Amino acid sequence: MLDLNIPGCKNLKVEKIVFDLNGTLACDGKLIAGVKESINRLSEEFEIYILTADTLGNAESLLRDLKAEVVIIEGNDGSKFKADFVEKLGRKRVIAVGNGNNDAQMLKNAELGIAIIGPEGTARAALLGAELISREINDVFDLIFNPDRIKATLRK
Repeated sequence: MLDLNIPGCKNLKVEKIVFDLNGTLACDGKLIAGVKESINRLSEEFEIYILTADTLGNAESLLRDLKAEVVIIEGNDGSKFKADFVEKLGRKRVIAVGNGNNDAQMLKNAELGIAIIGPEGTARAALLGAELISREINDVFDLIFNPDRIKATLRK
């Protein structure tokens, strides 16, 4: 759990982290270096969820060694599915991380939405929906492992 008072902003009490898969944790169907180790380390303190439409059909094999719940997006509206998923988890207890157009509302709904630039770039809507923007996924892991960095960035 992350319990962090951010002066002039909010008091985070987060227990769950939701990640988009493609463009966030993976690029071109392969996990980005460092993702497996960091997800498994985070799973010691948080419930971890990875959302994917499984466009490439390899999510199960790609994520089998991760201590996370893999959630396959149902239906044709991934944006709504992701946003609703965060709401169902209890948005005030969730960090959401993504980069795509279909992540924008999920990022906005979460208590802390983090957009990453990453190798695939970032949709403008995701940037506007996020509270914090990071260069790439390993920087996001570092923020969570060193929460004073979050405080330094978001304090008023």
